Amino acid sequence: MSGTQDGPTLMPGAAATQAQDDREATRVPRRLRTTRWGRKWNSMPRWQQWLVLIIVAAAAYALPVVNPWGITTEPGNDFQIACFQMAVYALVAVGLNVVIGFAGLLDLGYIAFFAVGAYTAAFLTSPDSSAIHIPYLWTLPAALIVAMTFGIVLGLPVLRLRGDYLAIVTLGFGEIIRILATIIPAAKGQVGFQNVGHPPGGTEAHPLFSNSNGTPWYWLTVTIIIGVLMLIGNLERSRVGRAWISIREDEDAAEIMGVPTFKFKLWAFGIGASIGGLSGALFAGQIGFVNNQKFDVVTSILFVAAVILGGSGNKVGAILGGAIVAYIPLRFTAIADYKYLIFGVALIILMIFRPQGLIAAKNHLLTYSRVVGDRLAQLRANRKADEKPTSTREQSEGGDA
Repeated sequence: MSGTQDGPTLMPGAAATQAQDDREATRVPRRLRTTRWGRKWNSMPRWQQWLVLIIVAAAAYALPVVNPWGITTEPGNDFQIACFQMAVYALVAVGLNVVIGFAGLLDLGYIAFFAVGAYTAAFLTSPDSSAIHIPYLWTLPAALIVAMTFGIVLGLPVLRLRGDYLAIVTLGFGEIIRILATIIPAAKGQVGFQNVGHPPGGTEAHPLFSNSNGTPWYWLTVTIIIGVLMLIGNLERSRVGRAWISIREDEDAAEIMGVPTFKFKLWAFGIGASIGGLSGALFAGQIGFVNNQKFDVVTSILFVAAVILGGSGNKVGAILGGAIVAYIPLRFTAIADYKYLIFGVALIILMIFRPQGLIAAKNHLLTYSRVVGDRLAQLRANRKADEKPTSTREQSEGGDA
């Protein structure tokens, strides 16, 4: 004999079973499994996470100034204005993500709230309007409140509907707003409103916030996005966020468990509408011109595509999706006319290979769930480790027999 071995020798089948048990003991359950970067991020202390976020925010603020060679849209399109449009689409996607991603309400007419915000800024600042004129910065909360009011008024009758019926009604609401902007004399139809206001700064001859300088507008929009993300993040981890998620997963089960589903759906609709109105006011201020041709159904579908592309239910994914939807036509101007075909094909491919979007929604959305998930994974590993010696002895006894 070339060597000795203490204890009984396991049969080949028993050895394979033992190896499988060893792998199972160290394997994290599929529903608790995250990516390597996700696990690293979750294990970082809170202050380190904030430090990383500050660095990312600083890089975002510096983007139009640096104008990186690889991603610039020049000479076809001004990169600073392109950055602003990407930021506006990202803000729109964050608002629509509250409705679609968190509450699970399919809203195909989100362009209506975007239009309401733009017209609010135009009515209150343009010299073509006969309404009372106020400083532009005051129009931002005004547009937020007006759009939220429209969202609540629309939500009261239609949020009793679900699925395809809700999608059709919201799609019709978006078209109604565009038609009203065409036929109501005060909205001026295709003529629209010239010289929409802008924030103060600079001189009268060279204002800081001009239509040709997108950098200050971009900085303003990024600042608003950060504030909105903090607000939405707190809501997501609160009772409101848990109610939204329960409604998204199974509305009937949530209602049986005592969740006032209609109230929380109305909350989601109102909050999403207010963010859409805020985005429209920013868009109107930078463009300086508002008419009925800028708010069609196709643009509304692009907003939905941004949320689905980035990852429905994930705030960072919504920002990424909105930026991509705005960036691609500006970067590749030769294929800009085919952007709807391109995004359609991209969504089909995405639904086949990665239906959760580019950045999937987090599984640990609820308060303290990350700690609970780690405890469950550890308990499962310990249980497998405790069961391994017993199974080994049973297999050994079977082999001896």
